[in-house]
Amino acid sequence: MIATCGSARRSLARAFAAPDAGPVLLFIEGAAGLGKTHLLRELAELPGTPDVARLWWRCGADGGRPEPAEGEVWREPTLLLVDDVHRADEDELRRLRRVLAGMEPGSAAAVTYRPEELPVPGMPLGGSAMTYPFRLTVLGDRLAPWDEDRVRRAAAEVLGETCTAEAVSALRERTGGVPRAVVDLLAMLREQRPAFTGTAAEVAAAGVPARLAELVLSRTYAVSPAHRPLVWAAAVLDGPAARDELIAVSGLGAVPGSDALLRALESAALAELGEGRYGFAVPLAADAVRDTVPGPVRQDLHRRAAGVLSRWQPVPWAAVGAHHRAAGEYRGWLRAVEKAAESAAKSGRHQEAITLLERTLATPGIPPQARARLAPLLARNAVTGLRSDQTVEVLEQIVRDADLPPAVRGELRLDLGLMLSNQMGRFAEGWRVLEVAAAELREVRSVLAARAMAALVTPYWPGASLDVHRGWLIKAAAAADDSGDDAMRTAVLANHVGLAMSWADPEAWDLVERLPVQSTDPACARQAARGLCNAADSAVWLGFYRRVDGLLTEGRELATRSGAPYTEHSASGTRLLQEWWTGQWLGLAKRCEDFVADTADMPFLSSDAYVVRGLLAVAQGDWGEARAWLSQRGTFGTENLPVPLGATAAGAVIRLTLARQEVADAAEQARAAWTVVADKGVWPWAAELAPWAVEALARAGDTATAHSMVRDFAQGLGDADAPAARAALTWSRAVLAESEALAAGRPDGLPAAAETYRKAAAAYAELPRPYSQALTTECAARCELAADTEGGAEGGAGESAAAGAGEGRTGPAAPAGPESPPNPATTASAIAELESCAQHFTDLGAVWDATRARALLRTRQPAKKGRPPGRPSHSDQLSPREAEVAQLASSGLTNREIAATLHLSPRTVEQHIAGAMRKTGALSRRDLTHRL
Repeated sequence: MIATCGSARRSLARAFAAPDAGPVLLFIEGAAGLGKTHLLRELAELPGTPDVARLWWRCGADGGRPEPAEGEVWREPTLLLVDDVHRADEDELRRLRRVLAGMEPGSAAAVTYRPEELPVPGMPLGGSAMTYPFRLTVLGDRLAPWDEDRVRRAAAEVLGETCTAEAVSALRERTGGVPRAVVDLLAMLREQRPAFTGTAAEVAAAGVPARLAELVLSRTYAVSPAHRPLVWAAAVLDGPAARDELIAVSGLGAVPGSDALLRALESAALAELGEGRYGFAVPLAADAVRDTVPGPVRQDLHRRAAGVLSRWQPVPWAAVGAHHRAAGEYRGWLRAVEKAAESAAKSGRHQEAITLLERTLATPGIPPQARARLAPLLARNAVTGLRSDQTVEVLEQIVRDADLPPAVRGELRLDLGLMLSNQMGRFAEGWRVLEVAAAELREVRSVLAARAMAALVTPYWPGASLDVHRGWLIKAAAAADDSGDDAMRTAVLANHVGLAMSWADPEAWDLVERLPVQSTDPACARQAARGLCNAADSAVWLGFYRRVDGLLTEGRELATRSGAPYTEHSASGTRLLQEWWTGQWLGLAKRCEDFVADTADMPFLSSDAYVVRGLLAVAQGDWGEARAWLSQRGTFGTENLPVPLGATAAGAVIRLTLARQEVADAAEQARAAWTVVADKGVWPWAAELAPWAVEALARAGDTATAHSMVRDFAQGLGDADAPAARAALTWSRAVLAESEALAAGRPDGLPAAAETYRKAAAAYAELPRPYSQALTTECAARCELAADTEGGAEGGAGESAAAGAGEGRTGPAAPAGPESPPNPATTASAIAELESCAQHFTDLGAVWDATRARALLRTRQPAKKGRPPGRPSHSDQLSPREAEVAQLASSGLTNREIAATLHLSPRTVEQHIAGAMRKTGALSRRDLTHRL
């Protein structure tokens, strides 16, 4: 009977369950390092057996333990713990068999052994069969390696935060889950210098634990010299291998090789890892053995291993190349690397190809001809896939190689420019490199020249104007037609789609329909996928949110089928933007953070996620986090953001700066950000910047520039079909109208501003954009309330225009005058609008906005004096106002910022925070966050 490891305690407890229970013998089988001795120690602590004597018998160490004299038995309940019975000699085994045969009721024994080291396989008590007494229950327990979850728990205890999934997977693979090997390797990683960071490469480079190395080498060198090459062959192949493969690599020949395999299995140097597959029980052990093989012999083994693996189907070219290199056959190595990279790229494993090619090209002494073949392959994979930073460094070095043919250098320069621009966010450098590449390739490679020109059509980069991109489009289209290459024509068309959609060209949607989405050519399909995703991204910025789903779904599916992971990831960023604007905020912060983590080695690719996460933090009142996310957490300069994304981030930063009463700084930020958009000339991209920039300049007193912004925005849009930009233009006009009415002290101008805000809100509702709709509706209600207050002064002087009611506008109050008396119906309507906005903000999760709207409501609905009967006094719990103040304080807002939001004095805010800290027991504002 074979029991599970978890049943060992229950099996032995059976012997002590009742006075007349029969004795129990439990055999515990486990290879070296699986924890047999550890299990015996646990069994020694068998619960519920305080009166049971424990006797240890460590075989081979001290001749065992004396057994009862002949004719005697143990009279008291006894648990015999026999360790490593495979080490016992014949005399010790004879004594142990006699003890076990004489066990009486109330006794039990646990016997551990390594099955691979038994003199007679399957017979732990020696070659002669033992006669077990009838009353003795004999059980078996087989220990197994740890699974990945158990390895993870062990690693977490030792490595802490550096216990990554990558490290755990590598640990499990390298050790085979053998507990002793796992524990020893973890100890080495813990002491590693520089400190372990959690990568698989660090696990692989850590070395072999001394205990494991001694065990495997002792077993290897117990094999005779004539048979030892077969063990060496297993070390070189470094994985489960068939008998014929081991024999071929060893060079021993069929008969001697078969005999050598039997001897290696008998000595436990090798183990059968599966049906007909042999190798080391602990994969890491191969490293220790391989390091002891004499150099010339090792090279011969690797040479034969390369030949063996070359006959596999499919051929593992990367492994073949590694064997060629270890054998000193460098031409074979480079040929195999090229085939491995081509195979990986063909199946969409671009990152695998990139890593292999980067490592190869970084090797000194690579012949120029080989560099000329491998470098373009690296560049193509890097542009299509998710490249590493090292790719750019390698290519920058290679393009300076004077021995490279001009056509190859031009191709490499093209791919380098694409990576600098699209994946690194280094637009200025990328643009210059692409211009040089277009010139280099014009005379030698028309297809690649068209590709370089097509890249210069893309309008997202700061710097070149819309007209410059249009000029490059004409050149690229001509070059693509001259090339006769369908994939190149599709690439130009994909970029034409992005350019046309960006400025709302009426022909843009017709261009989208022309993309060859049904093409069976993978190169054409990849470019068509990129065109669809370009269209989806532009549709988000234009405000065609209902069309985005179809474009993204089709584009991502096509990118997946054709092997374009960069396009897939960029589509994910577009999705986050769409979810932000359409109010799909539930779980959006985590989706942004997960995307940033998934693209950690390419921070520019995750710039959409950074900005969306920052916008969420603004709405939630977490202003410290907002600035960090909006600045890309320092991963690269925000000045290198694509123009629409940079304008959006700038608008949010201006809003924060205004809320903090730093009006002059906000105005400077507005001028700088507006210049970037104006120089580009793609006016729909001003949509997320314009209302906040106009607000900043109007509050700073620069109304002339504010008017100029609105005028240029309107003229730039013309009659373009850009719904989001048109809504933003209306919003900006409302901001100007409100600001001018307040500055002139004419509250009678505020109803007109309110009406313009409502038009903007209606436009946003149509898109739909619920957050923008709520902000503009709130502004409309604020204007109505300010106009309907006697003299227009109350509330109007202390409110923000575009920033959304109560973000600290400071300006001249409108004096009381002969205006019409308050209109109760208008006031009631505005209050109802505010209440609706507060609820919409709450539903979205816009904590700061909801708090601000409720604060404005309270200024129009003052609380009655006295406390109604039955109302709680809040003597020991937070009042609603204290809760609001504490919530904003815990988000990082200063007292002055909280005061501006809630229409309170800083002194009152200070009192509320003190009350909240007293009632919650908080020791500081930071502690208040945890208490809340």
